Amino acid sequence: DATQGIQAQTLANVYMAIEQDLTIIPIINKIDLPNADPAKVARELVKVLGVSENDIILASAKTGEGVPEILDAVVKRIPQPEGKAEAPLRALIFDSRYDSYRGVEAFVRVVDGEIKKDDEISFVATGKNGTVFDTGIFKPKLISTQVLKTGEVGYVDTGLKNIEGVRVGDTITKMTNEYQSPNVKSGVEPLPGYKEPKPVVFAGVYPVNGDDYPILKDAISKLKLNDAALTYEPEKAGPLGFGYRCGFLGLLHLDIVQERLRREFNLNLVVTAPSVTYKVKVRSQFHRGEIKFKSSSPVYTEASSGGEKLQVKTIYVPSQLPADYEKILEPWTKVEIVTPSEYVGKVMELAHGRRGKYKTTEYLGEDRAIVTYEMPLSDIIIDFYDKLKSVSSGYASMSYELLDYKAWDLVKLDFLINKEKFDALSMIVPRKDAVKIGRTNVKKLKKFIPKHMFQVPLQAAIGGDVIARETIPAFRKDVTAKLYGGDVTRKTKLLDKQKKGKKKMQSIGNVSVPQKVFLEIMKR
Repeated sequence: DATQGIQAQTLANVYMAIEQDLTIIPIINKIDLPNADPAKVARELVKVLGVSENDIILASAKTGEGVPEILDAVVKRIPQPEGKAEAPLRALIFDSRYDSYRGVEAFVRVVDGEIKKDDEISFVATGKNGTVFDTGIFKPKLISTQVLKTGEVGYVDTGLKNIEGVRVGDTITKMTNEYQSPNVKSGVEPLPGYKEPKPVVFAGVYPVNGDDYPILKDAISKLKLNDAALTYEPEKAGPLGFGYRCGFLGLLHLDIVQERLRREFNLNLVVTAPSVTYKVKVRSQFHRGEIKFKSSSPVYTEASSGGEKLQVKTIYVPSQLPADYEKILEPWTKVEIVTPSEYVGKVMELAHGRRGKYKTTEYLGEDRAIVTYEMPLSDIIIDFYDKLKSVSSGYASMSYELLDYKAWDLVKLDFLINKEKFDALSMIVPRKDAVKIGRTNVKKLKKFIPKHMFQVPLQAAIGGDVIARETIPAFRKDVTAKLYGGDVTRKTKLLDKQKKGKKKMQSIGNVSVPQKVFLEIMKR
């Protein structure tokens, strides 16, 4: 960016490309803007990435300046695809989508061999078989070519109606006499190098109308086709009913999936507050030689000769936290923040307020710096980026990578609405901040939950101890308006009758919780 220099996301992706030994083509964009300073940004690129200044291309995506030079550089500098045309077919699936007429359409790169219309193909990982209805290339629309050869990128119409049969990262090969069944090996080695992305943020997705659950099920399975990072499993959460516990790469990924479900499938959804995964250490008694195995959830044990056994269990939502836990471990991240030098102090203050541990500061030039911290993932997934933009007047950028799980003094904070625990609002927080967070959040609940015909108590609790409380007053009808004087006991009787009615409504009434509550309660 010729106006803002190297961004944190750019650095993160460049380092990944260098690790894969890929060719880097440095480009400075937005040179058409009045405040652009390409010479200064070029010096940053030379210093940080070690590229030659002669290799840097100046461009503007808006005006088209420099675009021909970029295309020429791709042809000249990027090595041609490697592969063997005479070898058995191996094609890597990097994306896919579902078409009601064509079935599953796989987007592939042919590494070895060729694939053409009417070929009988197999999917190595899933063991599914199919017939190629059509193949072609992107230009950018789909153009049928009937065949894809070694090194080419294009689409393959598989004809499969089973969405689960085609996975991103799988290898397509041809059916042979030696490969007639998923149980018989084809002799073709699957393509290496595909690393399946792991979700780091989890949230519950529920239909507002319970009758829409089958539609939601079908919609999520179709989204999964071209979104390998999305994970999901069914769950039931009290008043929210049946839905799915979904895993995402981050908040942006969550927002995109949520918006696609609403736009493409016309679903009205409730999405709970996002959370991260935790590891919990639990001690249990056992006899020497006893082995316990749980397949329903990820559990492993530390070796012992008898007596106590230490289990480490992964939990995806706070409501799964066992009562007899000994220690909670949370995921930590390495956060790199690129900011103008004048905002370094404010950025560091923000990071320290989110339990950040300072590591390094590296100056890119006279007026820009990279500040590195280690921080809990739970403290950056909600509104840290928004706060960072606020304290830096919009100039700072950030990237993060997962490190490991670290122990911290954490507790589960529950919220009770009308004296019933609402699991979807539970959260795991530092013990020292629990009272403050509890008081703040019950006030938010009071603000965002609408009034009902009965009084609604709101409570924050740790275990059986209530640490904060607010009350939403009931709508009140003036039942004495029809009285015109007379004995005061008549008015008292009507008020007592109203009070009893409100109490009965409170005992059987359901409280509606708006969607915005789930995200507002997580913000600071």
